[in-house]
Amino acid sequence: MTGGPLNESIIMDFTRYMNKLVEFGAASSRSDLKTRQGPTFSQPHITVQPGMFYRDFEKIVSEKGLMLPSYPASKSICAIGGMFSNNSGGEKTLKYGKTEDYVLSARIVLNDGNEYLIKSLTKTELTNKINQNDFEGNIYKQINELINDNIQLINDAKPKVSKNSAGYYIWNVISKPSEEIIPSNVEGYLDLNKLFVGSQGTLGIVTEITFRLVPMPENSRLAVIFLKDNKMIAKLVNEILKYDPESLEAYDDKTLKIAMRFFTSFLKGKGIWGSLKFAWSFWPDLFLLMRRGFPKLVVLAELAGSDADINDKYDSIIKYLKQNNIYSRLSTSKSDTNKYWEIRHESFNLLRKHVKGKKTAPFIDDVIVRPEFLPEFLPKLEQILSKYPELEHTIAGHPGNGNFHIIPLVDIGDPRLKKDVLVVSEKVYDLVKEYNGSITAEHNDGIIRTPFLNKMFNPEMLEIFLKIKNIFDPQNIFNPGKKTRGTKQDIAKYLSIN
Repeated sequence: MTGGPLNESIIMDFTRYMNKLVEFGAASSRSDLKTRQGPTFSQPHITVQPGMFYRDFEKIVSEKGLMLPSYPASKSICAIGGMFSNNSGGEKTLKYGKTEDYVLSARIVLNDGNEYLIKSLTKTELTNKINQNDFEGNIYKQINELINDNIQLINDAKPKVSKNSAGYYIWNVISKPSEEIIPSNVEGYLDLNKLFVGSQGTLGIVTEITFRLVPMPENSRLAVIFLKDNKMIAKLVNEILKYDPESLEAYDDKTLKIAMRFFTSFLKGKGIWGSLKFAWSFWPDLFLLMRRGFPKLVVLAELAGSDADINDKYDSIIKYLKQNNIYSRLSTSKSDTNKYWEIRHESFNLLRKHVKGKKTAPFIDDVIVRPEFLPEFLPKLEQILSKYPELEHTIAGHPGNGNFHIIPLVDIGDPRLKKDVLVVSEKVYDLVKEYNGSITAEHNDGIIRTPFLNKMFNPEMLEIFLKIKNIFDPQNIFNPGKKTRGTKQDIAKYLSIN
C-alpha cells in the first residue's frame, strides 16, 4: 500500500517458491535440518518461509485451535513475509499486539551474502557475538553502542501512541540500558528481530520466520454499535475498553453504503442457500437503519468468554449506550458475526474493484492518535479532506487504538493528483504531529511516507535511522529509498497517472 517494494533494481517475490511450512509444534525438533539448528521453544510455535500466504498459514494453525493474532484486514491476500516486513497489525492488535510481539527467531541474509539466525541474546551471548569480530559481530557491536550511547534521545523520540511503524523500531531492541545492573545471563537482553520486523526489507532478506502462537478464543460475539455522532467515539471507546474486548473496529457510513451497493459481491462462492441465508441475516440491521437512519460510524466490539460472560459485558455496555441514545445489537450466531467482519475485511477490495472511473490511492491510510483526541482530531481531518472533493474517501480502522485508515478514491488521470498527494499529506501529517500521533501505525513508510518522517522525528533521530541502515547495508542495496533517503520526488516519480 505504501509502494514498499517498488524500486529500479531487483524485486524479489517469495510467494511462488519460498512458501513452505518448515516446522509446526510445541517443541522444536529439527532433525531433518541438522545443519540449521535453531533455538528450542516450549510454547506453541510455527516456522514458515516468507512467501506463505496468511490464508494458508491460518488453515494450518486454526486446526490446532491456535492463531497468529496480528493478521491485517487483508489477511486473504497478504503473505507472511509482508506481515513481518511491515510489522502488521489488525483487529486483534488491541488485545494481542503486533507482529513484533510474536517473532521468536528469523533467518536473514545480510549484506555479506550469508544467512544468519537472528534471535534474542543474553548479555553473555551478545559478548560472544561481538568477540567474533566478523561482519555479524560488528553489527551487534555497533547497534549495541548506538542505542546505549543515545538512549535518552531515543527514548524521548518514542511515539506516544500504542502502535507505530514509522522509522526503525529501535525502542525494544535492548531490554534495558547497559549501565543498569543486569545479570549476565538475563534472558532477552538484545534482539535484532525488533529492528528487522517492520524494516520493509531495508536491512536484509528474510528467508524463514518462527512465530509463537496463542489459543483462539473459544467463544465470542459481536456488539454492533451504530454511532450517529463522531464526537462520542472517545467516550465510547473508553467505556468498551473496560470489558477487555477481543477487537474494537469501525467503518464509516460511506463504507457501509458501498457494501450495500455492491452487496452481490459478498454472495460469491456461497451457493444459493448460503446466499439466501446471508442476505436474510441483514434484515434486523436494515430494520434498524430504516427506523433510526444511517449512522456516521459502525463500531464492532468483539466480546469473548462464556455466553454468560458475554451477556454480562453486553448488558453493562448497553446501559451506557441507552443513556447516550446510541443504538446497538448483539450478534446471535457465528454467521451473524461473520457478516460484519466480511464488510470490514472486504471494504478495501470493494473500493478497489467496483468504483468505476476511480482507483484507491492509500497515501494517508494509517494515521494514529491517542483515542482521547479523536473527538477533536476526526473533524479537523474531515475539514482538510473536504477542501479536496476530487479525493472522495472512506474511513475504517481501529478506534480502540485511535488508528484510522483513510482511503481516497481518485481519478488516476486527474492532473491534480500528484500535487494533491503531497499537499494533503503535508496537512494531514501536520495535524497528526499536533496530537503527538504517528503517520503510520501498521502499514509502514514505503515510498509514500519516508519523506514525511521529519514530521515525527527530529534530525538527530533521523540520523540514527540512517546509521542503522548503514550498519546493516553500507552499499544501500536492500530496498533503497524506504525508511531513509526517500524524497518527495520519489513519490511523484512512482505515482502512476497513466
